[in-house]
Amino acid sequence: MTTRSHAWSRRGVLAGGGAVLTASFLARRARAADPLKVAAIYTVPVEQQWVSRIHMAANAAAERGDIEYVFSENVSNSDYDRVMREYSEAGNGLVIGEVFGVEQAAREVAADYPDTAYLMGSSFPPDPALANFSVFDNYIQDASYLSGIIAGAMTGSGRIGMVGGFPIPEVNRLMHAFMRGVEESQTDVAFQVAFIGSWFDPPKAKETAFAMIDNGADVMYAERFGVSDAAAERGVLAIGNVIDTQADYPETVVASALWHFEPTLDAAIAAVRDGSFTAADYGVYSFMINGGCSLAPLGTFEGKVPEPAMQVVAERQAQIMSGELVVEIDDSEPASS
Repeated sequence: MTTRSHAWSRRGVLAGGGAVLTASFLARRARAADPLKVAAIYTVPVEQQWVSRIHMAANAAAERGDIEYVFSENVSNSDYDRVMREYSEAGNGLVIGEVFGVEQAAREVAADYPDTAYLMGSSFPPDPALANFSVFDNYIQDASYLSGIIAGAMTGSGRIGMVGGFPIPEVNRLMHAFMRGVEESQTDVAFQVAFIGSWFDPPKAKETAFAMIDNGADVMYAERFGVSDAAAERGVLAIGNVIDTQADYPETVVASALWHFEPTLDAAIAAVRDGSFTAADYGVYSFMINGGCSLAPLGTFEGKVPEPAMQVVAERQAQIMSGELVVEIDDSEPASS
């Protein structure tokens, strides 16, 4: 477990002469000025795409002095509730993480610590009866849709391979949005869709991608680590998800849909600080209009994507930001064409 600690203070301004500060007021002001203690629990390494974005946002908040941040990674589902209890007992005001495989156990822990706020990645809605447990997810369908427009313009074979972890809503919605974007650029297209049953198994994702490439796919949707490795080895293209890996695959990764967890975390921190934290769905903070996602710069592929496609991307992005276009959220399991 890694701990990061930063001290900070705010200057208070007192108006009027002879103001008297009571001990209780001073104590409350001191508590408000202290960094909020935040703990995170991850079931995978912090290098994993999805978790890395949460970790990045927490480190940024710690660097600003807003929080003190500690985390545990590679926590098994069977051990998750124990770690939650330890962090709650340690006095953390906010505990974040992902509970896709441990929903019931996590909510039971939250019920036992009503004074601790929990913000957890989840496919289930918040429960008003559990006021201290809020949920979030990476609703980056806006950026995924735009990356699909680019993918459709770059395929020569009209065959797109897609490798995901599990067919759960947070994966499904991004795949569907990507597919709709592809179809906007390419009318004659076929999709190969597969799930590897793991959040972090690069070798398995790579082998699955190889099979799709052997079957004619010339653009791969890299929802999991390992897919871009296969694409690079076989000389086909890839579209990234959640993080930008183009620096690692400069001749392979054309574009990526990026997730920015900062708006989600910052909203939760503010709510805990002002006492307004309650059961809520923070998913909306991942929408592009709220700064929660974006399309990565083309970088090495600047000028290589057909200009008409980039014009469509610019138009659709403007429509998304204005609210004119709302990208559909489809959580159903996608299937191969």
